[in-house]
Amino acid sequence: MTEKTRKIAVVTGAGTGIGRAAALALMKDGWSVVLAGRREQPLQEVASHAADAGQALVVPTDVADPVAVKALFDAAVARFGRVDMLFNNAGRGAPAVPIDELPVETWQDVVNVNLNGMFYCLQQAFRVMRQQSPMGGRIINNGSISAHAPRPMSIAYTATKHAVMGLTKTAALDGRKYDIAVGQIDVGNAGTELAMRMTQGVMQAHGEIAPEPLMDVDVVGQSVLYMANLPPECNVLFHTVMATKMPFVGRG
Repeated sequence: MTEKTRKIAVVTGAGTGIGRAAALALMKDGWSVVLAGRREQPLQEVASHAADAGQALVVPTDVADPVAVKALFDAAVARFGRVDMLFNNAGRGAPAVPIDELPVETWQDVVNVNLNGMFYCLQQAFRVMRQQSPMGGRIINNGSISAHAPRPMSIAYTATKHAVMGLTKTAALDGRKYDIAVGQIDVGNAGTELAMRMTQGVMQAHGEIAPEPLMDVDVVGQSVLYMANLPPECNVLFHTVMATKMPFVGRG
């Protein structure tokens, strides 16, 4: 596949975890990928797996900064001419503490990344996809199992992930007339560095600490690739992929 025939994806939070797995899966499948994240070094490591120097573009970006997000999409268009897909993945959590002990600053930081940042990326993707020719594209928002059911002491993360569901539904509706398909992937217990603690025990709804199984994060990358490669007339609105034995169904 030549550089001119490759489809173009923007992946946020691309340096680690789910974003890294998705970026690698897309590149292996022949996509050109714009790698966004706050730290350049992990992005460069992901870019080193590209088939050639033209396949990956590293753009350090703080998604909580709307000016930086616009610059990200401008850089993608300047380099590749268009954006066919956004994996709207960047996010963060918060310490598991009682609601009244959660610092307001922490709440605001989580909202700024998980909700505001996801909106800024969604907004810029719409801007580019509406203006390009042929018009349209695909956006995949990273929701979470927590978009459907909370864990104990997770109010900031859970509230923002519930809000992402609203972003997905509204953008899917508003994107129809512009040929922009918007869907959401909800991931449960992927084997990322941050999730490894679950194998040692995590608080359950009834207050006990219990270990939980993990799945290979590369499975999530393949799930994103599947959604990305759907034909334009098809959309997966919500896709749930999780460790088979994780306590989600029946949680609580």
